[in-house]
Amino acid sequence: MYSFNSHSKIFSSGRISDKFLSTIESINKTVESEPEDYILNANEIEYINHIKDEYALDVPTILFDDVYADMYEDDIPAEYFHMSFHVRPGEKYKKEVIQFIIPVEGNADLLLKCPASSFSIGGGGNFHVKGNTVIAEFINFHNDPIKIKQDYDREVNGVKRNYETLRTDILEFNNSLYAKIKSFVSNKKQKLLSKNNLMASLGVPLKKKNNISETFSVPQPKLKEKISIKPSITEKGFTPEPALDDKNYFQILKLINDVGKNFERMPSVYENKNEEDLRDHILMTLDPNFELGSASGETFNKSGKTDIQLRFDSSVIFIAECKFWKGEKGYLKTISQLLNYLTWRDTKASVVIFVKQIDFSTILQKVEASTKDHDNYLGYITKTDENWFNYRFHINGDKNREIKLAVQLFHLPK
Repeated sequence: MYSFNSHSKIFSSGRISDKFLSTIESINKTVESEPEDYILNANEIEYINHIKDEYALDVPTILFDDVYADMYEDDIPAEYFHMSFHVRPGEKYKKEVIQFIIPVEGNADLLLKCPASSFSIGGGGNFHVKGNTVIAEFINFHNDPIKIKQDYDREVNGVKRNYETLRTDILEFNNSLYAKIKSFVSNKKQKLLSKNNLMASLGVPLKKKNNISETFSVPQPKLKEKISIKPSITEKGFTPEPALDDKNYFQILKLINDVGKNFERMPSVYENKNEEDLRDHILMTLDPNFELGSASGETFNKSGKTDIQLRFDSSVIFIAECKFWKGEKGYLKTISQLLNYLTWRDTKASVVIFVKQIDFSTILQKVEASTKDHDNYLGYITKTDENWFNYRFHINGDKNREIKLAVQLFHLPK
C-alpha cells in the first residue's frame, strides 16, 4: 500500500462520466472526418457497428475468486508502525509485506475512475491497479495471518459497491452507443444530401386502395420498427435509388402472413396445391390491396413460376419467392435465387416457405440455425411471429448494398 502512488488507487482519478464524454467527442470527430463518398455509400448498419466496436469500453471484471498471495521484505518507515512499537522517527525497519493480487479481465485502467453517481471521488480502500491486476498490500506487523485475511476481506467488501456501480455505468454507456452513433451518421448524411440537393431514397409511393372487394376472408392491412472490420466501398459519388419504405414493406409482409395463416386454417383446400397455385393466391390478395403511384401503374407481377415482384421503372424493389421446404440446402439456394434478381440497395424481399412435414417446429429451428450460413448474410433483425423471421442480407458482390429479407413459413401437412 505504501509502495504505490495515489494515482494508481482505484476510483481515485476522476469520474467515469468524463471518459464517456471524451469517447463520444472522439466518435463524432471520426464520423465527421469520413469522406463524402464513404459515408453515403457504406452500409450504414455495418459502419455503425464497426464504430461501436471500436469505441465501446472494455468492461473490467475483477476476478475476486482467483486471488493469490505473495510476500516480499522491505524497509518500512517508522511512521507506519503502531505506537506500541519501539521505533525511532526517520528510521526504517525490515518487515514482511503480504500482497493479495487479483487478476482483472477487460480494461483495468477504467477501475481508476469513480462511478458517475458517486458523491465523491475515492472509496477504493487499499486497492491499487497494476497492469491487469488489482493489488492490496498489508504489512505483517504481528505475524497474525488470520488478522491479515480479515483485513483483506474487509477491503474487498468495501470496494464492491463502487465496483458494481462502475461496471453498470460502463455497460449502460456501451448500450447507448449505437443510438448516438446512428444520430451522428444520420446528421452527417443529411448535411451531405442537403448540400448536393439529393434524396437518399426515391420513396416509391405505394398506396393502399380503398375500393377493395370484401369477399376474401383474409384480414386487411391497417395503414399506419473485438476485431472490427470497417466497411469498404468501391463506388464513387452517390446516386439515389428507388426504395420501398419500411411501413409499406411491413404491410405487404403482414398481408402475406395473413394469407398463409388462412392456408393453415383450411388445409384440405390447399394441401394439394403446387407452389405456383399458392403463389397466385397470395398475388390475388396483394394486387388489389395496393397501387403503385408511378406512371406505368404497375403493381405486383408474376415472374417465373414461383415469385412475386414489385417493380419501379424496371427495377425490382420488392420480391417474394414461394417454395416448398426441401431441406436447408434447398432453402439457402432459394435465398440465392432471390438475391440474383436484386441490384439496388435497400430492396425488400420475402422467402415464403410451405412446409408439408409434420414436425413444423423442427423446420423453424433449422431455418433459424441455417440462415446465418448463407454467404450474403449480414445479421438478424427480429422475429415478428413464431413463423416469421427478419434478416439483413447484402446483394451479390457488395456488402454496402443491404436488403431486408423476411422468411415466412406456413404449415400445410398432408
